[in-house]
Amino acid sequence: MRINHRLRWAAFPLAATLVIVLAGCTQAQLHGYLPGFEEGQPAVTNQTERVAGLWTTSWIVLLIVGIITWGLILWAVIVYRRRKGQTGLPVQLRYNMPIEIFYTIVPLILVVGFFAFTVRDQIAIESRFENPDVTIEVQAKQWAWDFNYVNEDVYSAGVQAQADPDGEPGARLEDELPTLVLPVNQKVEFKLESRDVIHSFWIIDFLYKKDIIPGKTNYMSVIPERIGTYAGKCAELCGEYHSLMLFNTKVVSQADYDAYIQSLRAAGNTGQIDNDFNRQQNLPGTGAPTAQEGK
Repeated sequence: MRINHRLRWAAFPLAATLVIVLAGCTQAQLHGYLPGFEEGQPAVTNQTERVAGLWTTSWIVLLIVGIITWGLILWAVIVYRRRKGQTGLPVQLRYNMPIEIFYTIVPLILVVGFFAFTVRDQIAIESRFENPDVTIEVQAKQWAWDFNYVNEDVYSAGVQAQADPDGEPGARLEDELPTLVLPVNQKVEFKLESRDVIHSFWIIDFLYKKDIIPGKTNYMSVIPERIGTYAGKCAELCGEYHSLMLFNTKVVSQADYDAYIQSLRAAGNTGQIDNDFNRQQNLPGTGAPTAQEGK
């Protein structure tokens, strides 16, 4: 009874300290130092809070489990250490039923909990909009990106990374990077296609990426909620110049988005980039002849 009374009084200062520490955390600390968050600014997309919440909560739970585990290990090492003058072996126990049950139930609860929350968030993130405001087809290629603005029937084409005259991969200049322009607060659906090998579409501050697989169309739905410029890249090793497969994403106002679409039309970028340059023409179902062994 006395021990429980002491623990109760010890819990109050610990809880108060925890509240004070959390109250003083910055946005970066509260979101596990993930990109996409700034003081006094909304999250970059409608899903970044969800992704960050899953990430930070998982780490908090794992840190608590780690602290308890290491604490029990150190406690056993210190309390049950061999004292001076002791000989022989300590009393050997075949098993301890309460501890066996504890070590079985707790990991099971953790696994089920992580699975349940991950599935909940994954379903929400992967759900496609019934009527997206903007549909963009992303064409990944070694080593750049093409963007088809489907609703507006215009496109922008990225210049593929090239070797410099000495045969080494050169750094991509900022104005050479493909630019993806998105209207703020609009439902955007990405239709992800590959012309050659497996790529991965990753806008870093969106905290989500999606593989682009030849012969398969993947989709990604998101609502950009903060105006700004965000870096993007391929997150799947896709060949020699993979590190140069970069792009910029600009989230702009609706008026600026309309002006950008008009600038593409004025530049003659009307229509859609198709799969004429697809290097996977012999995929099953394309009707193209399949290369034979040894030829």
